[in-house]
Amino acid sequence: MAMAALPTYLLLILVILRPAAASQPPTSEPPPPPLPPPGAGVAQTDVRLSAVYAPLSPSFSVRAVPSHPSLRQAIAFYTRLIRAERHAPLVPPANYTLSRVPVRLLALSVSDPDVALGPAVDESYTLSVLPDSGSADISAATPWGAIRGLETFSQLACAGGGAASGGQPIVPSGIEISDRPHFTHRGILLDTARNFYPVRDILHTLRAMAFNKLNVFHWHITDAQSFPIVLPTVPNLANSGSYSPTMRYTENDVRHIVSFAASFGIRVIPEIDMPGHTGSWAGAYPEIVTCANKFWAPRAEPALAAEPGTGQLNPLNPKTYRVAQDVLRDMVALFPDPYLHGGADEVNTACWEDDPVVRRFLAEGGTHDHLLEVFINATRPFVAQELNRTVVYWEDVLLGPKVAVGPTILPSETTILQTWNNGPENTKRVVAAGYRAIVSSASYYYLDCGHGGWVGNDSRYDKQEKEREGTPLFNDPGGTGGSWCAPFKTWQRVYDYDILHGLTDDEAQLVLGGEVALWSEQSDETVLDGRLWPRAAAAAETLWSGNKGSIGKKRYADATDRLNDWRHRMVGRGIRAEPIQPLWCPLHPGMCNLSQ
Repeated sequence: MAMAALPTYLLLILVILRPAAASQPPTSEPPPPPLPPPGAGVAQTDVRLSAVYAPLSPSFSVRAVPSHPSLRQAIAFYTRLIRAERHAPLVPPANYTLSRVPVRLLALSVSDPDVALGPAVDESYTLSVLPDSGSADISAATPWGAIRGLETFSQLACAGGGAASGGQPIVPSGIEISDRPHFTHRGILLDTARNFYPVRDILHTLRAMAFNKLNVFHWHITDAQSFPIVLPTVPNLANSGSYSPTMRYTENDVRHIVSFAASFGIRVIPEIDMPGHTGSWAGAYPEIVTCANKFWAPRAEPALAAEPGTGQLNPLNPKTYRVAQDVLRDMVALFPDPYLHGGADEVNTACWEDDPVVRRFLAEGGTHDHLLEVFINATRPFVAQELNRTVVYWEDVLLGPKVAVGPTILPSETTILQTWNNGPENTKRVVAAGYRAIVSSASYYYLDCGHGGWVGNDSRYDKQEKEREGTPLFNDPGGTGGSWCAPFKTWQRVYDYDILHGLTDDEAQLVLGGEVALWSEQSDETVLDGRLWPRAAAAAETLWSGNKGSIGKKRYADATDRLNDWRHRMVGRGIRAEPIQPLWCPLHPGMCNLSQ
């Protein structure tokens, strides 16, 4: 069967460079291709892996000319992984011919080794395993594309069966893969302020991200609950705002995380959320924080915050900007990425009104929108012009239902908006206004949703009977159970989301990509892997390869088989990903589908 034409923006070429003359056709399906699979729109039935496999030599090595510091680290990691891993696919290849010539060398060639890691960097690569040559090749324009090729090669290798392979890993021989991502921004947001994550667990997550070809770690470092990063100019923010001295990130911690991420081609975008979500600043600078340390939902009065705890920066206090600029300047010194996330979500009007100076401002004709405009005008130009960073804000800064600013103070050239409300509708509104967008729609990409409520003393759980006919409420069967963004986002819901839905071609060009988000009110390092994986892997595939086959049909059936095997492999690599089906299902392909 001839392969259907693939979209021009992404290519897959699986070429059998030399047919296996003596081989017999497999009696079962070949193992799933790498995840994400190369290219876009590739269904399992389109993939023709060679029926010839070559063993990997015990002396297998990787060589790069020219080299690069991050690439050298990646080579060392993947050389160890490929030599040691003995992944047995759930449905192994059958009746293949084993080449007599083992693969001893994987040669990397990079045409421009000095390209810095940054937005829209070229991650394309071509990988070939030459028949009976003892070698394989990866060619890429940049070190970052070469790192993606290394991951693909590592996934092509699997455990050989029988005495012929000598127990060594084997790789399909006589193939060529040309590959590049659909979206340049493919990320995970991790919130380390609600609950703290040790450095080792952040590094563990970065490694898992590399396995899935994700390339952005959005580090939501601070929030109302804690300020865990030690900044040299304003150290008291962490001294007074972190949970404890053992729950802080030092300068050395940050540099280690950034360097480790770069060795896998992953950018680290830091977020310091402000002016809202800044209650943790009040321990060091109480004079610049309004409504700090108050009960968040007073009876018969407007709530002071979206959740405990309270506090946000006062735009009318000049000291606010001296402290904020010190924070931003220190962040840029620690984080080299061209993007800096400034938050600006969920500004609470009641919290501002708790301050007498703000009340006087409002009584004299000022507005909440004007207050936010004052803050943005005093901080955004500083970041964009003096610190030379592109500013990322949550969509609220433009689309907030209660407080927002006009587009005149948010130049689209130096501003990116991250969407999280109303699914495709708000993405459409952002790009229609001319802004680049990062999509993190809560209805699809929030991985913390569906775990119930977490505020205490909640009598709503007492109700055992249905509250009313019609739409289920809070504690009803099928209700939210206290989770504002219920239900739990299954991998299928993540996978099937089209972040370009409803956009024109011109609007779609402004969507940089997407991020799944793990907010940490109910998670820490003990549950981290299960919260993220394999649901983040489902997002990784759609952001790299798309979620449609070559004829434009969603390929969730193929994705199920692929994700089952990939979850099995991730567990073998030390990532405690949740199972998505009983083991019986992948061992009986197609039998667990709803339809055939």
